[in-house]
Amino acid sequence: PVLDTEDAWVSVEGPVSIVELALEQKRIHYPLVEHQFVLCTTLYAIMRFSLKSVKPLSLFDSKGKNAFFKDLTSIQLLPSGDMDPNVLSIRQQFLVKVVSAAVQTLCSSQKASEVSEEELFPFEKGKNWPTLAVDLAQYLQISEDVVKRHYVCELYSYGMDHLGEE
Repeated sequence: PVLDTEDAWVSVEGPVSIVELALEQKRIHYPLVEHQFVLCTTLYAIMRFSLKSVKPLSLFDSKGKNAFFKDLTSIQLLPSGDMDPNVLSIRQQFLVKVVSAAVQTLCSSQKASEVSEEELFPFEKGKNWPTLAVDLAQYLQISEDVVKRHYVCELYSYGMDHLGEE
């Protein structure tokens, strides 16, 4: 971008402006940032729902694991469309666990009416974990329909029929 400056500012001495510093930065490789976002969201879901049997790095193949330790400005080879069926199975199991834990948390918070989930976790107000799991399914190359169907089944199994119908 072209930055027009007035003549009065040209002769000013001092530290470099933040705009000039920002323009000098290398551009990031956005798919690598998305890849990091998937890992962060995965780790947060594991922490939030206390999923003890999940190994976060097992959700990624060797290219995906190597990409985590590279500079965000470097262009890395990210996982392609061809995935190992074992990794896809592990990813699907993870998303199913997240949806199940989210529904269980929703039902338990509604039963314990004296303390709402918003009071326990105010920073998560409005966060819809099943929707987030469906979004993660796109990144993890899992069919969104599988996650949605599991969500509906979980709602029915916990007696939340009115939500399951929606």
